[in-house]
Amino acid sequence: MRKTILSLLFIIFILLNISGCWFLVGGAAGVAGAYAVSKDTIQIDTDKPYDSLWNAAQAVARIRGTIKAEDYTKGAIELEADSSQVRIKLVRLTRATTRLRVSARKKHFPNLTLAEEIFSKIMEETR
Repeated sequence: MRKTILSLLFIIFILLNISGCWFLVGGAAGVAGAYAVSKDTIQIDTDKPYDSLWNAAQAVARIRGTIKAEDYTKGAIELEADSSQVRIKLVRLTRATTRLRVSARKKHFPNLTLAEEIFSKIMEETR
């Protein structure tokens, strides 16, 4: 029985590494559900207001790089920072929950470090 469980856990670990996406359940303040990580994207469902997140995302985008496009109603900001293309996406899930997604790619390769940095700055700005 123990060998079967260990084998199953090993298979799950391998599948997660192959897919390139980890999904972590969160319980920190400001987190409504989860924190997801893929090769180029950080995503969180938070209880912070949409407007607050939008203003923080704009401020961070202006500081970190050059904004190429932004659309408040679609919740999208595209910018260039550190020779990378960054996309910030906000989605209202409910009246109280907003999804924040930050993706970064440098010459078609994932730049998760930059995505994490911008994501963290946005979350800090909304505190």
